Amino acid sequence: MEKITKNVQLILLIIILISTIIAVGIEIYTMFINKNVTLADLLLMFLYLEVLAMVRVFWDQQSISITLPLLIAITALARFIILQGKEMDPSALVYEAVAIVLIAAAIVILRLRHSDKLGLKSKKGRR
Repeated sequence: MEKITKNVQLILLIIILISTIIAVGIEIYTMFINKNVTLADLLLMFLYLEVLAMVRVFWDQQSISITLPLLIAITALARFIILQGKEMDPSALVYEAVAIVLIAAAIVILRLRHSDKLGLKSKKGRR
């Protein structure tokens, strides 16, 4: 069963890789046809780049840290906020900013969970 799961993961990873490369190609083609590169185009290319990096990490390690998708989520939310512009509802901006702060806090907690800075290892040793 483990081998089947691993093969399904690799097949899906290849599908994600091909889909992302196709999306990058479409985006570049659209920029070329329009003869215009916007901030939205550049930010979208960064998102594609992060997805490709996540695919590479998973391919190399056969596992992925949860922090990488969280970083991509922060980038996507920031892109969303930037592209909404001045006409957006201020309360929506607050909710989106809070979402970014919560995701950032989750990343900090995940990175510190195995750290001596929180004192968790010393507490376990005293028991």
